[in-house]
Amino acid sequence: MSVEIAVRHRLGSFSLDAGFTAGTGITAVFGPSGSGKTSLINAVAGLFRPTDGRIAIAGRVLFDGAARTFVPAHRRRIGYVFQEGRLFTHMTVRQNLLYGRWFCPATERRETLGHIVELLGIGGLLDRRPGNLSGGEKQRVAIGRALMASPQLLLMDEPLASLDDARKAEILPYLERLRDELGVPAIYVTHAADEVRRLAATVVLMADGKVAAVGTPAEVLGRSSLTTR
Repeated sequence: MSVEIAVRHRLGSFSLDAGFTAGTGITAVFGPSGSGKTSLINAVAGLFRPTDGRIAIAGRVLFDGAARTFVPAHRRRIGYVFQEGRLFTHMTVRQNLLYGRWFCPATERRETLGHIVELLGIGGLLDRRPGNLSGGEKQRVAIGRALMASPQLLLMDEPLASLDDARKAEILPYLERLRDELGVPAIYVTHAADEVRRLAATVVLMADGKVAAVGTPAEVLGRSSLTTR
């Protein structure tokens, strides 16, 4: 499945002009804070309307500035995992997971609760509330909720950034399972090179609102003149 992204937009004094094509697997959008990574995937999610550009998933156009096409966020079939889990605190884990199903028509649902629970190892958490979960557990539930919507694309905005090393080590194997078993294309925003090396097939290096390089982790991270800017 091909994901085509070209976004041009001005945010105050910051200019975003970036584009790339992603395929199946995890594409890491990598770069320092302030390089435009989150703004780029927020445009893909439909959280704001860019000035110009084009965004399409498997040929389905979500945004086209020239044609004045803009599909609203709730109709894009995109799952979004934020840096903080953003779970509903008044709901149990089971209820949070099932909430995700409402964003997908019943005839197009691919994932079952049982499969997602097994994939993420959260069977023992189903009757608990988010306030009683660790940071790593919350993120696994947030990922599960996004997957329960049977998305065509998964966006992940630094999902491990708020976790300590132990919690990161806990959740990384689950991200690898997601990559290897589900086949859902994912765009993974990070500034952590170790996460890129472990998870990504392709790296898009961002700098100053533009794409500075695209390639494999070895190709991009090996060019120190780019990654240390």
